[in-house]
Amino acid sequence: MGKFVISKRTNGEFQFNLKAGNGQIILTSEGYTTRAACDNGIESVKKNASDDAQYDRKTSSNGKPFFNLKAGNGQVIGKSELYESEAARENGIESVKKNAPDAEVVEPES
Repeated sequence: MGKFVISKRTNGEFQFNLKAGNGQIILTSEGYTTRAACDNGIESVKKNASDDAQYDRKTSSNGKPFFNLKAGNGQVIGKSELYESEAARENGIESVKKNAPDAEVVEPES
C-alpha cells in the first residue's frame, strides 16, 4: 500500500512524496508554507488521482517523459520523476491511481 511522506524543506516549507508499496517515490508535491496547506494538497491528490483527465503527460527538455497531476482548478499538485519511456510514464500514472486514494499519511520526524 502506498503512503504520503511529509517532510520539511531547508527553507521551512512542507512537501510530500507519494511512495508506492515498494518504497519508490511516484509523485512529489510543490512546497507549501504551512502544514495545513500540505495536508490539503494530499487530500487533493487523493481526490484527483483516479481521474485520468487530471494527468498532464509531458516531455522534459532532455526528451524524457513525465507527468503532472492537476487539481480540479488546473493547479499542479504533484509531479513525477523523469521516465525512460512513455510506457514507463503510463505505469507511473497507474501506480498513482492505485496507491493515492487509500494511502496513509506518515508524519514528519521532528
